[in-house]
Amino acid sequence: MCSVNLLNENTADFYGSMDGWYENDDVYYKLVSIFESSIKATTKKDKDLFINDCAERTICSALMLQLDNEIKSTPFSDYYSDVEYNRNNGHPKEIAYDESQGPKRIFCDLILHSRGNNIWQDNLIAIEMKKSTADNPEKEKDRKRLMALTRPSYDDVWRADGKVLPEYVCRYILGVYIEIDRSFRNLHIEYYRNGSQVQKFKEKIY
Repeated sequence: MCSVNLLNENTADFYGSMDGWYENDDVYYKLVSIFESSIKATTKKDKDLFINDCAERTICSALMLQLDNEIKSTPFSDYYSDVEYNRNNGHPKEIAYDESQGPKRIFCDLILHSRGNNIWQDNLIAIEMKKSTADNPEKEKDRKRLMALTRPSYDDVWRADGKVLPEYVCRYILGVYIEIDRSFRNLHIEYYRNGSQVQKFKEKIY
């Protein structure tokens, strides 16, 4: 007789211990599914925001509401989605791209995180949004930021141990770059994982 796994993907037991979530493929793809459902709901419900060329912050706020809705009844229901959240363990949120540049303060457009309450896995999704008309150097900054945010650590010294958060923000399981191309009515989307771009595709807005 074949054994049957009765664990539901919306239960924490399905994904195992939180200290292994960062490397867990099931967690990564569940977060991808949550993001994709959220962005599709945003383009459907808030189509006017795209048609009227509203500010990125406005669109991110609409996406934030959809993320909040999508994480209900999932193991991530205790997490928070925040626009331009700028604190890390009570201090300004900083990121270090490499040793030559040193730390820089950051305001990520939209994040899904525990606000420092879950030390084992504080950060889940980091989202950066740009319009296609933005300067290329600014777009590249967002991409590099997502690479840094999704790395397991900055200096290979810090390790998730359930006791202390890293000095520089890192260990997001999923990074998402969204470029809005209003002229062609589509979104250019890129996924980042473990410090690298892993996928890119286009999605119709309307």
